Amino acid sequence: MATSHDAAALNVEKDVNGINGHDHAAATKQRKPYDYGGNPLAHVNTGDSVRLPAFGGEFQPGAYRSTEGRKFANPAPLGLSAFALTTFLLSCINLGTRGIGEPSLVIGAAFAYGGLVQLLAGMWEMAVGNTFGATALSSYGGFWIGTAIILTPGGFEIISTLEEKSPYPFLNSFGIYLMGWFIFTTILLLCTLRSTLAFFLLFFMLDLAFLCLGIGYLENSTGAPNGALIKAGGAFGILAAFLAWYNALAGIADSSNSFFLIPVLHFPWSDKGRQARSKVDNSEARAAETV
Repeated sequence: MATSHDAAALNVEKDVNGINGHDHAAATKQRKPYDYGGNPLAHVNTGDSVRLPAFGGEFQPGAYRSTEGRKFANPAPLGLSAFALTTFLLSCINLGTRGIGEPSLVIGAAFAYGGLVQLLAGMWEMAVGNTFGATALSSYGGFWIGTAIILTPGGFEIISTLEEKSPYPFLNSFGIYLMGWFIFTTILLLCTLRSTLAFFLLFFMLDLAFLCLGIGYLENSTGAPNGALIKAGGAFGILAAFLAWYNALAGIADSSNSFFLIPVLHFPWSDKGRQARSKVDNSEARAAETV
């Protein structure tokens, strides 16, 4: 039978080893990770943060929705990365990088990565309740699959059929096709005006790329696309690709895998921008100016 002396000895041993009840509770308490600047991009948002504004890392414009009960990982960085790589490849070809003048190389990426993978990311956005992300990623996934079908040499014979008598039917058709995507991208661009500068610039550069490419194919009086406009579209496409990668990184990087978080620059008229302004106390500075 244990005596009081034995109990006291046991307590002493626990204290020496640092495992008494109080210390054990403190040791097992989860340590809060350091915030590295307070960027909400890479943090899982709970019910207390549903008012966080839009950012590209979650592909969600408007008031941010809680992810507390979400059973899926964030699919936006995957879709953004798929879009970025395929756009980068085609834009390099449009710029004539290293003398490459044919888009055949991009077809594989357009089918597999920019097409299929981005379409899947869009469907997962649908599953997590993000209407904007689902519409954008699924649509651009469809764009890349459709573009790959058009550009596949021989397989679908779309270009060769349209160019049986002259190049103009294909050039005009492809120009109208790209102008349609310019209109769609403009619609999405309007939905980013209350989000972040990084998110807005992604769609703005993509919009300009579609516009230049569309007009470039329609300006075909010489029997070929307007070279200057095609190169301009390629330049804007390169910028859109890097902005897509930037937003993807903003959605991936957090305090568990990175020493820094990605700034996204909230618009001053957004919810987050107004919140930041209200926290700044300039009363002392104004008082000093009046003295």
